[in-house]
Amino acid sequence: MKKLIVFITLFIGFTAFSQDPFLQKDTDNHEMRADALTETYNAELALSSKQELLFKKKIEEFLPRYDAIRKNYEGRDKLNRILSLGEEESAEMRDILTQPQFDLYVKMKVKVQPIGKVEK
Repeated sequence: MKKLIVFITLFIGFTAFSQDPFLQKDTDNHEMRADALTETYNAELALSSKQELLFKKKIEEFLPRYDAIRKNYEGRDKLNRILSLGEEESAEMRDILTQPQFDLYVKMKVKVQPIGKVEK
C-alpha cells in the first residue's frame, strides 16, 4: 500500500511538471520572430557568432513583453510602454554591440521594429 501511494505521488508530480505542447507554441513563435529579426539586423551589423547568439536571446527575452503590452494596453499608454521597453532593450543591446554597431542598430530599429501610432 505504501509503495502504491509513493508511486501515485510520483506520477502526479511528474505529470504536473511536464511541459504542455500547447503552451510551447508561443515560445516557438517568439523564437522564429527572433531569428527573423536577428537575420535582418545581422545583414547590416555584421555580428560575430557570439554577438549573434546574445542578440537573438535578448530579442527573445523582449518579444513576449512587447506582445503583452500590445495585447493589454491601448492608445498613448500602450505607446509609452512600448517606447519605454524599446529604450530598455536598446540599453541592454549596448552591452552586446560595439559602438559603431550600436549606432547603426538604433537607426535600423526605427524601420525594423516600429513603435506604432495612436489612432484617434
